[in-house]
Amino acid sequence: MARKIESLFLEGPAGRLEALLEEPEAGAPREAALVCHPHPRHGGTMHNKVVYRIARGLRRAGAVVLRFNYRGVNLSEGAYAEGEGELDDARAGIEYLRSRYPEIPRTLAGFSFGSRLVLRLGREQASRNPGGTKRIIAAGFPTIYQDTTGLDAPVPRIFVQSTHDEFGPVAMIQAMVASLEEPKRLILIEARDHFFTGALDHLEEEIYRLE
Repeated sequence: MARKIESLFLEGPAGRLEALLEEPEAGAPREAALVCHPHPRHGGTMHNKVVYRIARGLRRAGAVVLRFNYRGVNLSEGAYAEGEGELDDARAGIEYLRSRYPEIPRTLAGFSFGSRLVLRLGREQASRNPGGTKRIIAAGFPTIYQDTTGLDAPVPRIFVQSTHDEFGPVAMIQAMVASLEEPKRLILIEARDHFFTGALDHLEEEIYRLE
């Protein structure tokens, strides 16, 4: 069966947000996943190769997946807003999924800058809608910035990290995850850098196999 993919625009707080919605090839979606991309000031878009692999792994596992571009990226309206506006954009994305797929749980996933956003969003969503968020997947979490906001989200947090991540070295991510309350998990993937170079297939398989 052909991949079900829909190009659309979300109504964001600073204008329209360019997005892609992908459903599983077979069967009804079992969960709805939002995937957030890396920093827009460093070339991050929803077409980033790590974001694409995370989305594909989730879709293979039965999720309907929404990717989108933050304000000011490609066809999305608005301008970069220091992370706070981009968090608002992510809120618009999860609200869209909740309205379109109200009966299934939601996963929040993000890479790098996106991982910081989904942790913040996940904590917020858990307080507003307990039980609505199934898990948070934070790939390439940049520990060097010492941003702990959202790490205490009361939902399962899964950190997926390259063993040679220059923005989140193994020792730092291990210490950070060890300090967190359960439920939590750290998956280390042997890769050459922050972008999982040489291990994108492995990354996708780990995402696909997540419970």
